Amino acid sequence: MYIYRDLVHLFNSFFRNNSGELNLVGKVLSIFIVFIVIKVLLRVLNVLINKAVKRRKNSKFAVDSRKLNTGAAVLKNVIKYILYFIGIMIVLDIFGVNTTSIIATAGIGGLAISFGAQSLVKDIITGFFILFEDQFSVGDYVKIADLEGVVEEMGIRVTKIRDFTGELHIIPNGNISLVTNKSRGPMSSYVDVRIAYEEDTDRAIKVIQEVCDRIKSSNDSILEGPSVLGITDLGDSGINIKVIAKTKPMEQWALERQIRKEIKKAFDEEKIQIAYPKFIIQDKKA
Repeated sequence: MYIYRDLVHLFNSFFRNNSGELNLVGKVLSIFIVFIVIKVLLRVLNVLINKAVKRRKNSKFAVDSRKLNTGAAVLKNVIKYILYFIGIMIVLDIFGVNTTSIIATAGIGGLAISFGAQSLVKDIITGFFILFEDQFSVGDYVKIADLEGVVEEMGIRVTKIRDFTGELHIIPNGNISLVTNKSRGPMSSYVDVRIAYEEDTDRAIKVIQEVCDRIKSSNDSILEGPSVLGITDLGDSGINIKVIAKTKPMEQWALERQIRKEIKKAFDEEKIQIAYPKFIIQDKKA
């Protein structure tokens, strides 16, 4: 009992002034404690959310993992904003600002506008519409304006996508007006093969189709095809033959690479020449 009383007296002597209010050191320490508590709470809640998502994925009534990841990311963002807002209100209260009257007179929306955060409101509203309409989810490959990449994180304020170079693009939701989602539904693969004019086109098409049939039997990402569409162009250096197919999302590029590789091997075996630019040099003196 005496120890507790001594500790209280020691605290008051260090962190309170004569009128019993927190001095500057006490206020700084209180702010530090507030944000440490917020950090700990965020970490604990994030762990709990991750565990809940994992259980849901492994349950009998499993939900699409991309939607679960998106929902978890948004929930984490909402909790983060709420906790930091509470923290800011506590800090203002520590410095003697009447936060109750601020919120009562201005309201949350008015408070945001008074701090010059109109764009924040736009970002949040757009973010909710993106989520409500399920325009894209975490893990989708999307094109937003001139940026393309995989959605790594979705929040109520910003969306983060990472492109093939590894760069992370952070886009305010209010700036998102046109989205192309390349992960919904079957994706198309197109491969153009150009052969020399000297080659037999029927024989080349037959060899290409045989390659396509072999690939189809061993690749479970293919939904339709691949098949030879036919001759689509008579170019300067050769005849263009197009191959088309449909695949599962995000598998189209791998299939295109596989088709090109196998066609090249088959052409080498069958001695079919791939077209390339040729130049004829005439000696006028002769």
